[in-house]
Amino acid sequence: MLTWQVAGHGPLHALDERLGRTLAAGSIPSGAAEFFADLGNTAVALPVLLVVMVWTGWLGWRGQRRSRGADEDGEGAALGSAPVRWWLPPLAAGLALTAVPALVVPLKLWIARPGPPRMAGDPAAFYPSGHGATAAVAYGVAGLLLIRGLRGRHGGDGAAAGPRTPAAATTDRATTTATAAPTTVPLAVTVVLLNAGVGLGLVRQGYHWPLDVLGSWCLAGVLLAVWCAACDRWAAGGAGRAAHKRTTGEAEAGADGT
Repeated sequence: MLTWQVAGHGPLHALDERLGRTLAAGSIPSGAAEFFADLGNTAVALPVLLVVMVWTGWLGWRGQRRSRGADEDGEGAALGSAPVRWWLPPLAAGLALTAVPALVVPLKLWIARPGPPRMAGDPAAFYPSGHGATAAVAYGVAGLLLIRGLRGRHGGDGAAAGPRTPAAATTDRATTTATAAPTTVPLAVTVVLLNAGVGLGLVRQGYHWPLDVLGSWCLAGVLLAVWCAACDRWAAGGAGRAAHKRTTGEAEAGADGT
């Protein structure tokens, strides 16, 4: 809908430009606005994401090594463990950020929206905001990686403690979620506020119209949703199937015993 409003000069188009001029002439400190706007640069966002990718990848690799150690001790067979694709979430995060220019640039050229007065003379290619999309995807997926990594870290503390019943496994998952929750909420709030600052800074400095930023957030939301779906579907490998077979086997063994 936002794209249609911008491309078709709908009712929101005039309101958007009016709001953009008001914010650009507002009382928000220019220095702070420029700082946050610069956080949308690839030169800033990419190194932040790379650090998070390396750290969470190392956590996943270490967790898999612990799982293999349990297998060698004979406990892994009892658990029915399966390989976990620890490398998939970090790799998918990098691909998500790579997809930003591949999607943004064609949209910019197609919509061909002129920029704010400050950007007069530049090519008409301002919707959606590349800086806004880069920041939303980079910091968004970095936050999701951290949340996922911290949950795995808490949940992996008892991974080699021996066989668990389905009820005990459910209790462990609930405990892991409760332990990670105090970290999850501040991380999510930080990412949201950081991106809000980037968007406001881009508009305040006259680099983009508000709808440019909103459009980039919508695009980033799609990429983050795809990342979550891919990780939930494939990152665990066959662990879910192994757990199902283990539970089924225990149930059949119990039935035979009676």
